[in-house]
Amino acid sequence: MNELKLASEKRLRLFSGRAYPELAESVAKELGIPITPTSAYDFSNGEIFVRFEESVRGSDAFVIQSHSSPVNKHIMEQLIMVDALKRASAKRITVVTPFYGYARQDKKHQGREPISARLMADLFKTAGADRIMCVDLHTAQIQGFFDGPVDHLFALPLLANYVGQKVDRSRLTIVSPDSGRVRMAERWSELLGGASIAFIHKTRDPRVPNESVTGRVVGEVAGKTCVVIDDMIDTAGTITKAVDALTAEGAKEVIVASTHAVLSGPAVERLKNSKVNEVVVTNTLPIEEEKRFDNLTVLSIAPLIARAIKEVFEDGSVTSLFDGRA
Repeated sequence: MNELKLASEKRLRLFSGRAYPELAESVAKELGIPITPTSAYDFSNGEIFVRFEESVRGSDAFVIQSHSSPVNKHIMEQLIMVDALKRASAKRITVVTPFYGYARQDKKHQGREPISARLMADLFKTAGADRIMCVDLHTAQIQGFFDGPVDHLFALPLLANYVGQKVDRSRLTIVSPDSGRVRMAERWSELLGGASIAFIHKTRDPRVPNESVTGRVVGEVAGKTCVVIDDMIDTAGTITKAVDALTAEGAKEVIVASTHAVLSGPAVERLKNSKVNEVVVTNTLPIEEEKRFDNLTVLSIAPLIARAIKEVFEDGSVTSLFDGRA
């Protein structure tokens, strides 16, 4: 009797939405594979259509889309792509969101508010995602919102290595812009040989978005090179107030390091007009030419994402990518 032989070789497929194809191309180049051709367009009423031009049956599919502006459109497009893959019999679907939309809405500050970060996770699960991969979530608890594996990658080594090569570590102070980022400042300090830590006492009215009141600096910053760290720069209000406070306290130099360059509204003008010496970010989000300025440095996150995709595809270990010590 003839034996039936089945092809069991796994196939890795990378898919890109329209939000940020340049990052997807960089990841594909790192992996040495092409992006699967996709037809996507908008109907006249704004509805989105997606169709993959090649068979995806049995593939290990990675759908990369950064939730850049317009955020809701790009989230919806990624959900539709996941649904199309599920209906086309992809074996496993991993949603890759270098910047996870609605991550700041991870808890209720007052009654009658949504927890939109949880809703996002539910939407991707319902669409058919088996796994989520993201970079520097606003809070780690968001990992628990998704009923499946979450690969939470850290840009910390990339940013810290760059900063560490530029400054005198003996005169370095890591500054958290508020008390909530002190733990992250400690991890920066560990990577940079035990640099001192400071934080800025900040208050925020939950009823007023994108606005905070900067208080006093806690820690020694006079004569130091201060590195202000945060997960994102949105309108840059918090960051520029922190720079002003540190300068007033006698900081010799101030560097800002952040993963996600949202740069909305007055952010660019605020940073240009501030006393910051350098702003270091990654390319998890597209930065248009008009938003770039002289002391902005953009580091590529593509090698980290590609390495994580490779480890997941090969069923390898991604623990070192979780703990920020890769």
